[in-house]
Amino acid sequence: MDWQGWFALSLAGLALLLMSIGRLGPHLVMLAVMVILSATGIIDSQQALSGFSNSGLITVVAMFVVAAGIHHSGGVDLVVQYLLRNPRTVRSAQARIAVPVSLLSGFLNNTPVVATMIPAVHAWSRKIGISPSKLMIPLSYSAILGGTLTLIGTSTNLVVNGQYQTLTGGDGFSIFSITAVGLPVAIIGLTLMLLFLPKVLPERKDQQKFGSMREFTLEVAVAFDGPLVGKSVGEAGLRELERLYLVEIERDGSVVTAVPSEERLRGGDRLVFAGDTQAISDLLRINGIVPSVHDDEPSLSQDRAERCLVEAALSPQSDVLGSTIRDARFRDRYGAVVLAVARGGERVSGNLGNIRLKPGDVLLLEARPAFISRQRYNKDFLLINDLDTQTPRHDRAYVSWAILLVLVGAAAAGVLSMLNAALLGAGLMIITGCCSVGQAQKAVDVPVVLTIASSFALGAALEVTGAASFLAWEILDISAGHPLLTILLVYLVVSILTEVITNNAAAVLVVPIVLSMTSTMGVPAEPFIIAVMMAASASFATPLGYQTNMMVFGPGGYRFMDFVRVGVPFNVVIGLVTVAVIGLLYDIPFG
Repeated sequence: MDWQGWFALSLAGLALLLMSIGRLGPHLVMLAVMVILSATGIIDSQQALSGFSNSGLITVVAMFVVAAGIHHSGGVDLVVQYLLRNPRTVRSAQARIAVPVSLLSGFLNNTPVVATMIPAVHAWSRKIGISPSKLMIPLSYSAILGGTLTLIGTSTNLVVNGQYQTLTGGDGFSIFSITAVGLPVAIIGLTLMLLFLPKVLPERKDQQKFGSMREFTLEVAVAFDGPLVGKSVGEAGLRELERLYLVEIERDGSVVTAVPSEERLRGGDRLVFAGDTQAISDLLRINGIVPSVHDDEPSLSQDRAERCLVEAALSPQSDVLGSTIRDARFRDRYGAVVLAVARGGERVSGNLGNIRLKPGDVLLLEARPAFISRQRYNKDFLLINDLDTQTPRHDRAYVSWAILLVLVGAAAAGVLSMLNAALLGAGLMIITGCCSVGQAQKAVDVPVVLTIASSFALGAALEVTGAASFLAWEILDISAGHPLLTILLVYLVVSILTEVITNNAAAVLVVPIVLSMTSTMGVPAEPFIIAVMMAASASFATPLGYQTNMMVFGPGGYRFMDFVRVGVPFNVVIGLVTVAVIGLLYDIPFG
């Protein structure tokens, strides 16, 4: 191996160190590596930029949009509504999370699945009286295991497949190629999780106190043709909302206070709640809840798809001071609807439309995104804060699921390639209104895309300089050329790298090494590539190793060692099970 190979290896080591320290984003580190390799001539410009045109990466981008369509149409809300219900034990609660989340994660990128489920599970935990710390790690682990079920379950699978196609010139894997390995591993993993996690997970109280947050008075209405009409308050789930309290119902000029759970809802009922911002955004996701109207103009509920929540504080120079919310006519004046108001951090009692506005009042508004840029420097407002929350298009929920089924069916039947099926699905999500163009753009995780694309440059450098072959020989020396032991070592290397750097970068770095090994050994590469996919996805030991772990870290009230204590044994068991299943499926001798 000449100096270029040693330079590429040193650069890879430096990149691993920088990413494990965490001071720089992985995308910045890998972009810098790409630039250095190209500038030094170790790889040419085509090799440096090959990742940006890789079919696996483009498929990942398209699947981000498909997942956005499911999320913004309220598709996941359907699952939550019909499957969570009222379990009696911690194990039963974890099972109700594990089954739907793992199945969803098999066909959607597991990150947006977890992002959608966190607030729902958090509110549900309060309702059923179970600590969030008992439910959040199972939520993440279920999504991780579910992501191993199909090729589209995680971005890692798609990226590894894309790189495998590029380096071998072959057709790559089909959507269900890894299911034969992923399904038994997921079943065993979920079974172990439900057997042991109820006992070993900590019991910590919810850290979010109702009184510690800004408390709004919120008024919404029951849609006349919505699914809540005729249901009781309890059946509609409005009594047990987290950090949100139903104060009263205004109906035909009369007011129902101390609302009983048996009270039946009618179309047009005005519901007055007290609660904080996050709780309000959760409430507005409920199908059948619409903004209340405080003037004679048509309701904005007919045009809510492009709307978002905005906090705005009134300035002492505001033209609406002294006016009631009804008389201020916010829809005419600002193109926004007042949903709630807080004064001095406390809720303001009384009918929302009759509240007289004062300087410093914080209003929760529903408005178009353009409101923020248009009103940011308006003298009427001291501060405008975009809460980045939009109301789901519930009438598109079943359409979004139909699109996903068509996408998966077309790819599974071989009618379309995985790339074309994903692109078609993404386009249909936008065309049918399941998500807007703006929502689709926000759904694409740019740092993840940049990390994946630039990682290909380092992978190419390891390949062309002979560094991959050098590392392959070293691993083969340790394993004495035994195929199953080699797979175990590959799994171990990828698993360790995934815990200290991103899973995508770890997988992309190891694929060329694996292909060099299999070429030297004269054995098929498929079982080794599947081991790479599984090891890069099955990261349980730290909150840093996988994005969904980090997402549940705060809401679950966890400490770093909670993951280590639970996740390290899980990593070991899942790794051994994976290698054993691969050995059995591909008839690789154990001895």
